Amino acid sequence: MLAISLVNSSITGARIDTCCLIFWKYDLYSPQAIFKDPFRGGNNILVMCDAYTPGGQPIPTNKRCAAAKIFSHPNVVVEEPWYGLEQEYTLLQKDVKWPLGWPVGGFPGPQGPYYCGAGADKAFGRDIVDAHYKACLYAGINVSGINGEVMPGQWEFQVGPSVGISASDELWVARYILERITEIAGVVLSFDPKPIQGDWNGAGAHTNYSTKTMRNEGGYEIIKKAIEKLGLRHKEHIAAYGEGNERRLTGRHETADINTFKWGVANRGASIRVGRDTEKDGKGYFEDRRPASNMDPYVVTSMIAETTILWKP
Repeated sequence: MLAISLVNSSITGARIDTCCLIFWKYDLYSPQAIFKDPFRGGNNILVMCDAYTPGGQPIPTNKRCAAAKIFSHPNVVVEEPWYGLEQEYTLLQKDVKWPLGWPVGGFPGPQGPYYCGAGADKAFGRDIVDAHYKACLYAGINVSGINGEVMPGQWEFQVGPSVGISASDELWVARYILERITEIAGVVLSFDPKPIQGDWNGAGAHTNYSTKTMRNEGGYEIIKKAIEKLGLRHKEHIAAYGEGNERRLTGRHETADINTFKWGVANRGASIRVGRDTEKDGKGYFEDRRPASNMDPYVVTSMIAETTILWKP
């Protein structure tokens, strides 16, 4: 499990570091990343920590520790893996747990006009979304965009490009900030990968990825080799890509079937999508569209790096 702690930093920077280390050592937390606190402002900070047992072992839900070992491997470090994480989520009415903007006990019009839409009959909760974006910018998170999603009441924000484990640190803290803002607004935040059954899009966490060799000349061939390796370990990745993902990866609603691995250029129905610019330029990045919205970013990002850089089939 990870912990995000609030620290009053009215004392000097050096003193803060000392006090934090003593506090978290006593409570079996280890500080890993620091962000400005957008709620209290001033010199206050948010600290991302990971948790350990009294014996010094990472607790079972602490996935950061294993990820850090992969990202510190010399072969991974030299490749400078970049990530762009697309976090989709759904805003729910608090008392009925039904998407924001939907009539209670009923349904809105079919999907079509909501994606990146504007207007009171298309975009529900934009005040929350904008507040979250501004708070992330203030905190120092590398947030790069927001947009309304295909299902009404569903939104997305993007973190990155960020290098290595910092992408996951930033996404976790961005999730925490969003949870705090929805709390203030009296709205429930859901990361369920398929919050509404039927002919509605699910919620994913598309993971964009590249290495230094992929970004250099001739990188497209490296990308194709990496995708081939991901295909060979498809079942292992799916098992780690989020709970309830089988409800989302049906082969419909811009997904590939959970049991099928396929990739393509500009194919939103593929497991792995390669952009047209990447194909045209012969270098760049690709997008793993399989992760669910509730995935653990430490697991997903480190697994992609391990499979594509370190694993030898």
